Amino acid sequence: MNWGYKILIVFILFGGMIGYMVYRSFNTNFELVESDYYNKELRYQQVIDGTHRANALTGDVAFSQDGKHITLQLPGDTVSTTVTGNVWFYCAYDATRDKQMSLSSLTSSTDVLPGNYTVKVNWNHEGKEYCAEKTLTVH
Repeated sequence: MNWGYKILIVFILFGGMIGYMVYRSFNTNFELVESDYYNKELRYQQVIDGTHRANALTGDVAFSQDGKHITLQLPGDTVSTTVTGNVWFYCAYDATRDKQMSLSSLTSSTDVLPGNYTVKVNWNHEGKEYCAEKTLTVH
């Protein structure tokens, strides 16, 4: 076999490798964190302001887990009044594990699967929006 055939074999193998990579790239599932990320980005200043307000409160957002029940404890300044809001359990490696629920239904959250989550808490207290983000490992 002379050098011309060797170069032809190298080109054919290289073309096959590129074709395989193109095939794999078209069949790879890329999940976005948010389907409407552009609109969320436009409103991100509200999240920044809510985080600053939450950091100014006495205490911090905390989670406790008892069996399959997850309990959320908001800062002490917001305990005595009615608080509305929602909690988002974001699982970075599997979008099917993501859960979004209201603060009132969090104590009965037995449907959160075990794993590592970034928990985003948004709540409204006396007309002001607050935001907090914590990591949580559900067992």
